[in-house]
Amino acid sequence: MQTEFEMSTRGAGLYEFTRDVARWVAGSGDGVLTLMVRHTSASLLIQENADPDVQVDLKRFFERFVPRGDDPSMSWLTHVAEGPDDMPAHIKASVLPVSLQIPVAGGRMRLGTWQGIYLFEHRDGPHLRRVAAAFQAF
Repeated sequence: MQTEFEMSTRGAGLYEFTRDVARWVAGSGDGVLTLMVRHTSASLLIQENADPDVQVDLKRFFERFVPRGDDPSMSWLTHVAEGPDDMPAHIKASVLPVSLQIPVAGGRMRLGTWQGIYLFEHRDGPHLRRVAAAFQAF
């Protein structure tokens, strides 16, 4: 069974979509769920969903880890035609997961108590993002 989740982002940051995925796998039995973001400038994370400061700190960390292309420390970039946020977004997506596998038991994802599924948007502007999902029953 397969589907696709669509999310409209408002710029760089983490966007939780755990509930949407949970609704889709509900009642599916036992198996494994695979999610894959269909873009080269966004990532997927399983991360804490109880304290929003975690998402703020993650976003800030990655802004420092890979600054925008107009930062003097990034003057070595050659792929600059799509704006100063584009190549840094590709770099972030290359070091963060773009796919996830999650065990499912009795139609429920086996996430921890405080874990949620996030799309991590790396571009500054709004985008429509798509995440492909596949469930394989055992």
